[in-house]
Amino acid sequence: MALPSYQRLYDTACERKGGEKALNALLPKTASKKHLQKLGSDRYLAEFTRKIFQSGFVWRVVDKKWPQFEEMFWQFDIEKLLMMPDDMLERKAKDPAIIRNFNKVKTIRDNAMMIDDTERREHRTFAEFIADWPQDDVIGLWLYLKKRGSRLGGNTGPYSLRAIGVDTFLLTQDVEGFLRNHDVIDSGITSQRALKAAQGYFNDLREQSGKSLAELSRLVSFCHGQNRVR
Repeated sequence: MALPSYQRLYDTACERKGGEKALNALLPKTASKKHLQKLGSDRYLAEFTRKIFQSGFVWRVVDKKWPQFEEMFWQFDIEKLLMMPDDMLERKAKDPAIIRNFNKVKTIRDNAMMIDDTERREHRTFAEFIADWPQDDVIGLWLYLKKRGSRLGGNTGPYSLRAIGVDTFLLTQDVEGFLRNHDVIDSGITSQRALKAAQGYFNDLREQSGKSLAELSRLVSFCHGQNRVR
């Protein structure tokens, strides 16, 4: 199936979502590079943790308990978390104030170590490392988080980045369906071949439109599946 132009995608999304104004209200916003650079490492760790706990769970329950997570883990202060002994980590994982899942709680310290290791190796803050990552290779950042982080593979890493404000596309079910229907990908969604093909497609769309990867990802999702006017 021939790939539609950006304008065709936009027109289709407008038609399905009730017009240009309604569509634009649904498009995600991204943060500036300056804003991303100024964020503390604690905020990156906090969002990684939130998305790890939301994965496979009811998001609103995680959100309701989130103030207790912040308090229990010292607002995700990296230095304090790195000094946390195993027995303290185990006690915190059993506290009913948070969601008691030891395997997920362990990722807090593991990912604090990943952030600290990155800063030591790169000689810059984790925020600068993330903000400086080239947009035309955002899948490389996904793979970095998957390889060096804990439980940040699949959609967890990308969803975390999107929540922080990093410009990234997402391989949601509708996006994947669109890409398969138009023969952009023909292999496993997590394969290097599929990821590179998806990145290339969104890079081309960005050149056509000047839109962010996040906006283009959402537009594509609106052009596939059972999306209808809200």
